Amino acid sequence: MKVIVVKDYDAVSKEAFAVMKEVVTNKKDAVLGLATGSSPIGLYKNMIQDHKDNGTSYAQCQSFNLDEYVGIDRNHPESYWTFMHENLFKGIDLPEDKIHVPYGSTKEDCEGYEKAMENVSVDVQVLGIGGNGHIGFNEPGTPFTEETHIVELTEKTRSDNARFFDNDINQVPTHAITMGIATIMKAKKILLVASGANKADAVAAMVNGPVDPACPASVLQNHADVVVVVDEAAAAKLAK
Repeated sequence: MKVIVVKDYDAVSKEAFAVMKEVVTNKKDAVLGLATGSSPIGLYKNMIQDHKDNGTSYAQCQSFNLDEYVGIDRNHPESYWTFMHENLFKGIDLPEDKIHVPYGSTKEDCEGYEKAMENVSVDVQVLGIGGNGHIGFNEPGTPFTEETHIVELTEKTRSDNARFFDNDINQVPTHAITMGIATIMKAKKILLVASGANKADAVAAMVNGPVDPACPASVLQNHADVVVVVDEAAAAKLAK
């Protein structure tokens, strides 16, 4: 696990983009594992700017997103489908038919998403990290063997996300469909970004703690190629 500590969020986004650009430059038909949330927005802005300025193309790429809420329409302003189009897909040349975001609420929907990934290998999987150490919507206690599944969201995760739903937790969906930890770990490279003091405990547990389902992100210690990019605030509790 390579940990890169930089000054602030802008620097995190630039450093993460350098990793992404290297993958896409070296492999024109790269498979991108993508994440939502505030952490990767700066990375996506850099990808869009670079596409405009330098013509870096995603025309042969395809993408698989980590997760999606259950029970809201794809066109809902807070769906992850909408988020990805607003924050990345509208600004690059990734073909619409190469975009995959999980959707649905049944075991069959989960199996269908796994099947869609059966014959591809994700070249780089972007991750954020929750304040409780979750990756995707894999909450503490999720078995490391889990593949794409439906998860009931914890009250902490729902209250963290209430800011996107008029600060009303009652509007936040109670369930999500998410790639499981075993699915995430199949990626060739993992790029995790985090910023802010509220992530410091989770980052320390991920990097320095035991590999334990109590901190789902700690499983990344077992992956062969992980780049963690954090700002000084998120790195504050790392062992020196």
